[in-house]
This record gives sequence, structure tokens and C-alpha cells, in this order.
Amino acid sequence: MIEDLWYKNAIIYSLDLETFMDLNGDGTGDFEGLARRLDYLHAMGIDTVWLAPFQPTPNRDNGYDIRDYYGVDPRHGSSGNFVEFMNQANKRGIKVIIDLVVNHTSDEHPWFQDARSSEDAKHRDWYVWSKEKPSDWNEGMVFPGEQDATWTYDKKAKAYFFHRFFKHQPNLNIDNPEVREEIYRIMGYWIQLGVAGFRVDAVPFLLETQIPGETERKKRFKYLREMRRFLQWRRGDAILLGEANIEPQDTKKYFGDEGNGIHMMFNFYVNQYSFYTLATGDTKPLIEAIEATRSSFPLSQWANFLRNHDELDLGRLTDEQRQKVFERFAPEPNMRLYERGIRRRVSTMLGNKQQSQLAYSLMFSLPGTPVIRYGDEIGMGDRLDLEERNAVRTPMQWSDAPHAGFSEASSTEKLVHPVVDEGPFSYHKVNVENQRRTPDSMLNWMTTLIRLRQECTEIGWGEWKILPTGENHVLAIHYNHKGSSLVILHNFDHKAHEVEITPEKKQETTLVDLMNKEESHSDSKGMHRISLKAYGYRWYRAGDLSHLMHKE
Repeated sequence: MIEDLWYKNAIIYSLDLETFMDLNGDGTGDFEGLARRLDYLHAMGIDTVWLAPFQPTPNRDNGYDIRDYYGVDPRHGSSGNFVEFMNQANKRGIKVIIDLVVNHTSDEHPWFQDARSSEDAKHRDWYVWSKEKPSDWNEGMVFPGEQDATWTYDKKAKAYFFHRFFKHQPNLNIDNPEVREEIYRIMGYWIQLGVAGFRVDAVPFLLETQIPGETERKKRFKYLREMRRFLQWRRGDAILLGEANIEPQDTKKYFGDEGNGIHMMFNFYVNQYSFYTLATGDTKPLIEAIEATRSSFPLSQWANFLRNHDELDLGRLTDEQRQKVFERFAPEPNMRLYERGIRRRVSTMLGNKQQSQLAYSLMFSLPGTPVIRYGDEIGMGDRLDLEERNAVRTPMQWSDAPHAGFSEASSTEKLVHPVVDEGPFSYHKVNVENQRRTPDSMLNWMTTLIRLRQECTEIGWGEWKILPTGENHVLAIHYNHKGSSLVILHNFDHKAHEVEITPEKKQETTLVDLMNKEESHSDSKGMHRISLKAYGYRWYRAGDLSHLMHKE
């Protein structure tokens, strides 16, 4: 049944184990610490947790350089700690999805060490090699300025190996059937331990052909369908959530024609235009992006987000649009990264709680499923003195105790990353403990928004339409599902506006504000006049609140 697709109305919380909660005091977060904080997530209304890689790793790329796919890095505990964490999450009705990083391994992985030992090695063909230096050896780098090549010579192997990312992350040869079988074995292992699915890392690169010197790399979407088929065999309700920063016209290839592709994808396209609208107040490009990514696949879903563990990638914007976002949110060169992105958190970019709440209200109201980055629920800041993407990977700020309550480590030097300890976003001022006791805090507001979104199933399930407002600064979206309707408006201007809207259905004469006691009544022509304060937003349900009592 389509109605059983839990991800359609989920609230996903993204966290990195190493920076969330350290229980044993060694300065690095662990599963025991995360288990202790499950009640916090449950109370906030989170029903799905997405864990960044936690497997054994040299940790040269935030854990995305995996040395063993079947274990837990000792810094985070043991496999037993993972199973206990899963048990505690299940008790609270919290699903867990984990990263599936199989585009590449660490160069310390036993497979690669065997592969480079000789041309006859068992795992030689598990990676991509070229005896001659490929003509495209320095093309297609993912991290320009930090990465010099995509092919590197290995003296022991006496050949060049392919790496779409850093040279310590050699690409697996997905064309090799043995490699694909191993990937399914990895998936099956973690599914057996209870995970509800995978966030698939770097999906387009995982699917591309890897022939040396090939100028146009083709995508092998049949492998995506194979992954989907295997997953459904092992656990019918498990999902694949893809990291695929693609153009809208390519969406169908990833979702599949008949629900046989990836279940969910991050909507990078709308994400980038959301920040353009937040920077300029101009809603037209955002509306075009939302329409361009309209999905006609009932089994598929977009995942909407504001920030993640990487840079805010603005590569899909025009040069002029990107520059406007840079000017507003990253005016200093050290705030930018890879010539395309911003390495700041939402709160520091937007500058105040009012605009941060506008941004999150927008994200929660977009067609799809919302994904929150740890710490954004309290408006955490960043540390630009840390290298590259580490600026947004500081430890969670639980209290104003030493090390932000994240760890009882004996010294700052032992922390996996330093905490934000200066300025307006210091853990002394921004932390969970203080905001719990402050009625109008960002945390309490976010908790209210999460609960509201869970009640508004029209967003995850319903049909939607952009309503004309006559004002370029104001976006209005109408949702309908099983006779229940929503109208949600956002004003991106620093000035108040009154707009006129006409909902889809004639019976929608009364709009009930779901965030306060106000109502809007239409005139004789069925038109509503709605006032929005500067950076204001309104969530309306058509009719009276008794709709909530009869929703399925």
C-alpha cells in the first residue's frame, strides 16, 4: 500500500556520531552517548536519524574513507554498542538510516592493499587501473583547489588508479559483478542489524563508467535498480536516500519509471534557489526551481534541507545569482569553499532568529520530507578558523558546561573538533539546556514546527500548486490531500506585505492559522487578503481544525 510509505511524512535528523555526544570522555562522540540523547530527539518529534559513517576509518575525510564496512570504529564503541543503540531507538519508534559509501574505499582497506600487490591479486579488478597515464588524469576533480588529479600512480601496483575524490580514496570498480555482490552483502549486513535504509553517497559517481580517457562518462542506472531490488527483498519498507546534485531533467532516471529507482533524493536544486531567494527576496527563480523538480512518481520523494555536513553548494546557480548569494551570506573569502560554496551554518549566514525561522518554515513547507542538521534546531554557529568543511562540524552544544556539555575530556586538545566558544554563537549563549527553559527559544519553536509538519500530511502526500500573490517577495503554496487543504505563505522581504490569494476550492472560504488564533475569511469573490510581517510566514488549513481529528 502506498499509504505505508513511512518516509513520505518523516522528520529526518542528520548527525555525525563523533561530534554529537561523548560519554566515555575521550573527546570523540560514541554510540553510548548518542543512546543517552535519544530521549531529546524523541521529545523534539524526530522519527528518523541519519548517521554519518561510523565504520573503522583512518578518518582523513570525516569517516568517508572506510577501512572496514562490517564494523564500528573503536572511537565510537563496538558492534555491541551499535546493537544496543538500535534497540533503544526502536523502543522510541525512531528509525535509523546510515551512510552507504561504496563509490570508493580508504587506501588502507585490505581490498586495495591486496589489489596493489600484483596484477594477479584477488582484488586487483575491484578497483580501476590504467598502465598508461590517462589523458584525463587531472580532470573532473570534486574538490577543486584541494585535489590535484583523479588518476594517481601507485609505485607498488605499477599503474595509475582512479579516484573521483581524494587520492587516499580509490574508486571501486562497480562494473565488476563481485564488487556489486559485496555491496549487497554490506547492505544486507546492516539491514539485518535493524537499519531502515541508506543514504547513498555520491550516487552519480557511483553509477558512472570509469574508462581511462573517456570524455563522456555514461551513467549505469541498471545498477541503481539492482540495489533497489535487493533492498526490497531484504526489507520491504527500507529506503535509499540519494545524494545526487543533478539537473531537474535527469530526475526521472534516478527515481525510475515505475518506482524501481531510488526512493528519495536530496533536492539540491531547490536548496540552492532557496538561498538565492533568502538573499535577494526574489521568489521567481525559487518558484521555477520548485516547478522544475515536480515529481510525478507516487513512490518517490524529495528530501528538503538547508545545510548538511559539506559546503553549501551553489554550483547550479548562474554566476550572477551565485555572486549575489556570496555577497549576502559569504562576503569574506574565507567563508567560501571550492569556488562554488559556502562553509557557514544557517544561523550565521542569516544573522538573526527571525530569518532563520523563515528559512526553516520554508524548508518544512516544500513538497517532500524535511531533513534537519544537528544543532540547527538551537541555531548553532560555526568556526571559520577550522579547515575547509570542518567549520560546520563542531561539537553539539548541550549546555554551558566545559566543552559545551559534549564531553568530559580532560583538555580541549582531546576534542575531535573544538567547540564554538566565542562570539554570539558561543556555547555559553547557545545551548540546549538554556533553550529548553526559554519559551520563545529556537529549540521550542523548532519543536512546535516539527509537530505541526507531522500533522500536515498534505505536504508529504498531497497535490500542490503555487498560488499567485501579486507580490514577488511572497510565496504561496496550496496543498490538497483527501479533501484536506493547506495554504502556506512566506514573505522574504524586510518589509510587511498584504497579498490577495484565491485558494483552489470554492469551499475554502475560511483559512485557520495553525500557529495562532487568527482566521482569514474570503470576500464574495472567494479572495483572501492576508497580511505578512517582515520575514513573516503563515500556515493555514482550509476550514476548521476538526479536519485534524479525521485525518488518516
